[in-house]
Amino acid sequence: MLIGYVRVSKSDGSQVLDLQKDALREAGVAEERIYEDLASGRKDDRPGLTMCLKALQPGNTLLVWKLDRLGRDLKHLILLVEDLRKKDIGLKVLAGSGTQIDTTTPNGRMVFGLFAVLSEFEHELIIERTRAGLAAARARGRKGGRPRKMNKSTLTMAMAAMADPKSVAAEVSKRLGITTTTLYMYVNGDGSPKEAGTKLLELNP
Repeated sequence: MLIGYVRVSKSDGSQVLDLQKDALREAGVAEERIYEDLASGRKDDRPGLTMCLKALQPGNTLLVWKLDRLGRDLKHLILLVEDLRKKDIGLKVLAGSGTQIDTTTPNGRMVFGLFAVLSEFEHELIIERTRAGLAAARARGRKGGRPRKMNKSTLTMAMAAMADPKSVAAEVSKRLGITTTTLYMYVNGDGSPKEAGTKLLELNP
């Protein structure tokens, strides 16, 4: 089954969907199987695309006029196409630089498979950056990972810092390696301890 998706960036009538719909109909997509959005491609909320993706079943092929009608950006497009591949859903692009993508042909399947490679490459890059960031943090004397919990020493420094009217909670939290939520759990805005802070101060070392 062929299912189509069309989108224009403006909903004020200055752009119309006719060109895209005509191309999809000529390619064999039934009118009732064409989903549409009138929104910028960078918007997360695209109900037409959401319904289109839900309607797709294994063995179906998704048709779009141009590749830029589909993804918000390159990363989103790679993830979306890889998800289609995993679900055994094809993709066919009718115009523009993506016309070589047509999983009904051997060459198209090869190009389609490149998205899986790009997806894996992106995943490996994220892992590599995370490891490099943690290593850099350790080299600077910080362990990285989850923010540390509040202790007496940190609480004392937090109270002293927050007692300064010019202090910014987010900056104090960052310097101490804790979250702003944790800071406000123990310290008031004027630097005085809250109930949790008072209890911590009263504990034996």
